[in-house]
Amino acid sequence: MRADLLTEAVDGLAEALAAVDGFDEALVGGLLRPRPGQADGPAGLADAVAGSPLASRVAEAAEKAAVGAAGEDHFVALAAARTALLGSVHDALTARIEEAVDRPRAEESGAAPGGGEEHAANLRTAARSWLCDLARAGWQGIDHELVGGAAPVVSAMLPDPALRRPATLLDGFAAELAASCPGATLERVPVRRWADLWSRALLLTLPGASAAPAVTEVSGRLLPLGVDVQEHATAVQAQVHAVFEPADGGASRLVRASVSAPKPDTVVGAGLWQLLRPHMSLLGAVGEGRAVELDAMPLTAEGDLLWDDARARTGEPAEVFTTARVALPTAAAFPTAPLDRHPARIAVPVLLEGYAVEKEDDGTVAFEVAGRRLAVDTDRVPAAGPLTPEAVASSGACVALLRWDAGEFLLQPLTVERTVRKKAVAVHAGAWAGGTTDKAGVRAEKAATDAVKVLRERAGRLLRK
Repeated sequence: MRADLLTEAVDGLAEALAAVDGFDEALVGGLLRPRPGQADGPAGLADAVAGSPLASRVAEAAEKAAVGAAGEDHFVALAAARTALLGSVHDALTARIEEAVDRPRAEESGAAPGGGEEHAANLRTAARSWLCDLARAGWQGIDHELVGGAAPVVSAMLPDPALRRPATLLDGFAAELAASCPGATLERVPVRRWADLWSRALLLTLPGASAAPAVTEVSGRLLPLGVDVQEHATAVQAQVHAVFEPADGGASRLVRASVSAPKPDTVVGAGLWQLLRPHMSLLGAVGEGRAVELDAMPLTAEGDLLWDDARARTGEPAEVFTTARVALPTAAAFPTAPLDRHPARIAVPVLLEGYAVEKEDDGTVAFEVAGRRLAVDTDRVPAAGPLTPEAVASSGACVALLRWDAGEFLLQPLTVERTVRKKAVAVHAGAWAGGTTDKAGVRAEKAATDAVKVLRERAGRLLRK
């Protein structure tokens, strides 16, 4: 891997992000009665897309926003411009990664999104209206009455599978805002995050934006690389990154398979696997270090397997570092959908070997690769497995997700190889996914079992009453 390409500046990146940041700052105070200087944010956005097909619409929207007269169409244009800019940042960073790792990229498939006829236009309009009211008020102007306006819209949208995606986003966004009301008393505003949620939600209410991606059925061998665990107080998700080798001898592809489940906040650590295992047999194969044979498994045009246990069976042993050294270099990535092109979505599996480890007094870790320093995000190492920051710091090889955050590329370790008693030993973040005999893992599983049992008993008593 050419680490020098990951540490050099990308042309135009700083300017694009500055335009996004300027608009995001304008949303903090709101666009109903713009204060002096607030007009610079929308104007900067318009300047940044002046050479694109969005130019005239965004220029008009910026002028209206500057005088507090922006309507629904104007806010949609501004959200589209912001999304396009972040999409260009995503594409530039992805191109830099592809050059650094020298890996093929799949061409756009040209397949049309799935989904049926657009409907429920009234609900989409209601959602857009609420989001426009948020933009006018700004994050400092939110209160419980304004935020509560999303509740009836979300309630009406959730039962409809075709609206589940925007409804879920609106529901979570409104919950975050409600927990921060009143906005006038906020000491710190998550400026980029709320602007991301606002612009994405607004565009998802447009006809066709929330259509399901095209799906095909594939057969072949799946070789897991590692598991990324994302935990929230009330939900958990495990995403398996893998190399897929088609049975027909076609080119290998990088794919993902995800499973999520609601959870009580008392279930943490290794106990999370109890909630996830029943929904995806792949986790057991990951824990055992085995390949999986797929038979007509649904696969989206973006590289996500829609997992069905009936179409998968556990195969032969498959060691992660063998997969990373032999199969990963030639595995092509799938294209990213337009609305998903965002720097935060970048997560590219890479193999690193022969690096030196730098560990600071505050516990931060970095790898020195070919004389270049790459930061390691050990905060992303899940507590639901045996991989620890200490294991990362003593490693000599690593399979990681290459991400981009806060202006630099970061490594999120999935699996590391370290020397123990003169033998190379692999430590996996997902080693406990299928069960474990590790003492720490067994204790955590037992604690989770006890917590779930108590909660079920309490729920049963409430239902009987």
